[in-house]
Amino acid sequence: MNTLNAQSMYHSPDIRAVYSRLRQLAHLATDTADHLIDAVDILDHTREGLPIELGDDFLAVLSEQEARQEAGRRLTLVTDLTALGASDALAAAELYVTDRRRRGLAPQHQPPPMSPAQEAALQAVARGEVTIADGKPYLRRDDLRLTISTVRALEARGLVAREDCPLWFHDERLHLTAAGRRDLAASFARRPRPTALTTRPAPPLPAVAASRAR
Repeated sequence: MNTLNAQSMYHSPDIRAVYSRLRQLAHLATDTADHLIDAVDILDHTREGLPIELGDDFLAVLSEQEARQEAGRRLTLVTDLTALGASDALAAAELYVTDRRRRGLAPQHQPPPMSPAQEAALQAVARGEVTIADGKPYLRRDDLRLTISTVRALEARGLVAREDCPLWFHDERLHLTAAGRRDLAASFARRPRPTALTTRPAPPLPAVAASRAR
């Protein structure tokens, strides 16, 4: 928010929508952090034999199994709260860059263009949807195909990197590097729609047809 506030810009409807998305994401991040802290406190207090507040000022000393169940409920809430966070952040970024381009303020960084497959893959990585298992990429959606050659092409350009991903039962998960975030932002709305000045005028009607139309 501080970075946005430091920008001198017209607060168009799209920019106001960006601010709204960022405020929502900030609140979700705070709530998520609180639930994660609660989960850790539940497990720590149980190991030390201390009571835990379960709501309505009710205190109880939990068994290890009960503590895991309570912590699991917090983790489920975290999963629900963050399920659309990456997609919302990506949508806000694209909305911001597109609005700035429309006003003649394109990103200063202009990387070489990517192929449609590479651009789609980079956006999928930004949404946290791409993992690697047994040397093959997997996506958490069915409407997009991704080959390992596309992944390697993005890695060769330094746009994505791999990290261990044991929780998803896959070997690795892809994430954007700083260069990947910069190039993805620069790709938003790179091909603007043609304006009326670039459209070809319709040919005039033949004289005979024009006279019949009178």
